[in-house]
Amino acid sequence: MQNRHDAADLSAFATALLDAAGMDPARSPVIAEVLVEADLLGHDTHGLNLLPAYLADMEKGELATSGEPGVIADFPAALTWDGRRLPGTWLVTRAIDLACQRAATQGSCTVAIRRSHHIACLAAYLTRATDRGFVIQIMTSAPENRSVAPFGGREGVITPNPIAAGWPTDGDPVLIDVSTSITTNGMVGRLAKLGGRLPGPWLVDGQGRASDDPAVTTGEPRGWLLPVGGLEYGHKGYALGLMVEAFTQGLGGHGRADAVEGWTGEVFVQVLDPRLFAGLEAFTRQTGWTAAACRNTPPLPGVERVRLPGERGLALKRRQLAEGVSLHPGILPALEPWARKLSLPVPERAVRGAP
Repeated sequence: MQNRHDAADLSAFATALLDAAGMDPARSPVIAEVLVEADLLGHDTHGLNLLPAYLADMEKGELATSGEPGVIADFPAALTWDGRRLPGTWLVTRAIDLACQRAATQGSCTVAIRRSHHIACLAAYLTRATDRGFVIQIMTSAPENRSVAPFGGREGVITPNPIAAGWPTDGDPVLIDVSTSITTNGMVGRLAKLGGRLPGPWLVDGQGRASDDPAVTTGEPRGWLLPVGGLEYGHKGYALGLMVEAFTQGLGGHGRADAVEGWTGEVFVQVLDPRLFAGLEAFTRQTGWTAAACRNTPPLPGVERVRLPGERGLALKRRQLAEGVSLHPGILPALEPWARKLSLPVPERAVRGAP
């Protein structure tokens, strides 16, 4: 039997932890929703797995629990906010809602956010726009972190710098969430604790050799994550990673050139409304045709069928909403000390059973 948990119970638990730790109670449910959405979609390194670190930053005063973002610039189709180290999950959710509202009259709207706290899983935000018929892009970088080596180098300079995008079709939306590095810091850290190995040589050790051992990232000389493409074709991931740094830190005006403040998220959010271009029906006619063509492509030997980005995650979400969320075994144990400290009960370990 596999331990599963009701998604609403997990959201309520996360909300209660945040409330008890001092978060503005209007923002706690928003943060919890984003984290649980990540787990529903299968991104379990960037869901509730992050909550202990968020709570720790709140306790240290490095994650602001109240206040409003500062407005650096405000034009009809372009805004820049100083996040003032407020919850990144709340800031991005608010930015998407505002960008959708303005894109409906301007055609597009872009929000740059500097000095946000960490924004968790990018995929968890996408349907907030696609369900309303909008196209969305999200990028983020973390200038306090330099865990990814540039192509041809053997010392870290940038972060995994994920890029996410979503758009409607005549069926389910297409949802993309990819790092510009081969793997993420979260996955490397988890496998390092478990003594595991990565599926491939996704790291470079301190001698400049490709490695699948997460331990090299804590050794001396230290190893680093490789860009998408690895030692041979990493110029592609490296180039995309630099683009993310420009779109996030450059447009927001804050980044690696500034003093380190802690766990930071520099963010780029852009929403487009197809209704103000050729029209939503014309848009989904094209995207739907391409989606169907991809699905109907004869699969390679050993491949059941061709899928679209986000298809597996949306199917998993539907299943987990019906049957319960299967959490990684280390997530609740990491939250139990916080629950005891804040005098809150932990959700039952086996709310629902699944074979």
